[in-house]
Amino acid sequence: MDAAGNISWVITATALVLLMTPGVAFFYGGLVKAKSVISMMMMSFGAIGLIAVLWVLYGFSMSAVSDPSHFAGNPFSDFGLVETSAGDGANVALLSVAYGATFAIITVALISGAIADRAKFGPWLIFVGVFATIGYFPIAAWVWGGGWIMNLGTALFGAESGIAVIDYAGGTAVHINAGAAALALALVLGKRIGFQKGIQRPHNVPLTLLGAALLWFGWFGFNAGAEWLSEDMGKVGLIGINTLGAAAAGILGWILVERIKDGKPTSIGAVSGLVAGLVAITPACANLAPGWALLLGALSGVLCALAVDLKFRWGFDDSLDVVGLHLVGGMIGTIYLGFFATGQGLFTGGDWRLLAVQVIAAGGVLIYSFVVALIIGLVIEKSIGFRVTSEDEVAGVDQVVHGEAGYALVE
Repeated sequence: MDAAGNISWVITATALVLLMTPGVAFFYGGLVKAKSVISMMMMSFGAIGLIAVLWVLYGFSMSAVSDPSHFAGNPFSDFGLVETSAGDGANVALLSVAYGATFAIITVALISGAIADRAKFGPWLIFVGVFATIGYFPIAAWVWGGGWIMNLGTALFGAESGIAVIDYAGGTAVHINAGAAALALALVLGKRIGFQKGIQRPHNVPLTLLGAALLWFGWFGFNAGAEWLSEDMGKVGLIGINTLGAAAAGILGWILVERIKDGKPTSIGAVSGLVAGLVAITPACANLAPGWALLLGALSGVLCALAVDLKFRWGFDDSLDVVGLHLVGGMIGTIYLGFFATGQGLFTGGDWRLLAVQVIAAGGVLIYSFVVALIIGLVIEKSIGFRVTSEDEVAGVDQVVHGEAGYALVE
């Protein structure tokens, strides 16, 4: 467990996953208008600053429970990691804390894409802190820290059944969680001025492609990082090839839909498909044969490409398609396991029970995250205001909120 190779891998994986949040900043930053790029990127960097501090203070303590019936861990049980940092295994334990922090950071940062071009920075940080505390930290405990989702199979079918929810790297805790919260905030802040299909085009496509590249790079740490806990890291190869293959198949699935619908495959579509494939494989990366992972990636690329247009049909302004990519992609990947998980899926040697617990876990996180984010968002909006004024939205939020411009054009 504390072999030099395992320790080297977890610190590398931690750096990879941390890099994903600046990757999100670039990915989102290129998609918004030029007068909003600083605001968009600062929402990610603000999340890094605040969530990392909260995780060290009490988030890690909340992310594990001693009994499945508990909502979350005691936030004051190891406040500021006093006990963890002084224990006999502090070196290894603190690496685990750091790795977990990167997941908390990126989960909340992802939500920001739904409210691009119209959110104030201060209220956003308030949302980040409160949502992490009663949204992400407890859900992490449910999924990975001994909570009800981790024990759902045993509760329903008995320990001898061997049935347990599969979410290796965060289909529920990260992507469904972030996507459901994003939908709630999109409803709270309302539509951008002039909201319609084609309301705006990305102001900097290369910036978005750079962000997608950083995300794909970091995702290998995101999916395979937890293998440092095993003696031989025996699933790293499977996780690695599935992370590569599903993302690549997602690209092909998305651009195929674009080609059929619009006549032209786009670069933004390609990287959106890449992200869709990565989101879907996240919960499933260690429990699918590579062929099934390719199919999952292709399906997620196709279905997410179709899902992003639902916001125009249903009238919610999810600016950068967090719902279409992360909520839909997370649901696809989590439920897909019920059909094709190696040796356990309905069509791969198992029965309906795994599918049942996957659906319950996904639905439970979706509902809880949506309700919590909706309440927090409404309280902020009705008290101090979450959305900028219409005049500031038209002018561009960078100068108004941060006093900076993304691009200084000098003759």
